[in-house]
Amino acid sequence: MGHRGRIPKPTALKVLEGNPGHRPLPKGEPRPTPIAPKCPSWLSADAKTEWKRVAPELERMALLTAIDGAALAAYCEAWAEFKQTGAVIAKEGLTVKTSAGTVVQHPAVGIRHRSMLLIRAFAAEYGFTPASRVRLSNGKEADADERWNGIVR
Repeated sequence: MGHRGRIPKPTALKVLEGNPGHRPLPKGEPRPTPIAPKCPSWLSADAKTEWKRVAPELERMALLTAIDGAALAAYCEAWAEFKQTGAVIAKEGLTVKTSAGTVVQHPAVGIRHRSMLLIRAFAAEYGFTPASRVRLSNGKEADADERWNGIVR
């Protein structure tokens, strides 16, 4: 059986938020190197473009570490899938006719919807939306090293 309750927030995010609960920050939490992993060579072209767009900013904010490559790759592939299915839908429409003549939703619509859900989940994790960035704001401007190094250990 899995864990119950709210998913614990990483200390780095608590620091970025200014530790709004004022609870003691955990000691001994794993602290991966806050550096962007290399873009995987196997990503699709659209996914690589997205990686190159977001990885530098995530690294600057100390939200991307050496071990986050798989999660970021999954986000980037979801983005590429979203983009590609948009092109298919624009060309072929939202519906298709079956061999029996029935009009049904184009399969790309379902794939696009699933991609949007994945993108939304990753966006919340990495602070890609205005609402998620507000939760990361601590009210003062500091560079990534200051925020990361300011964590009490």
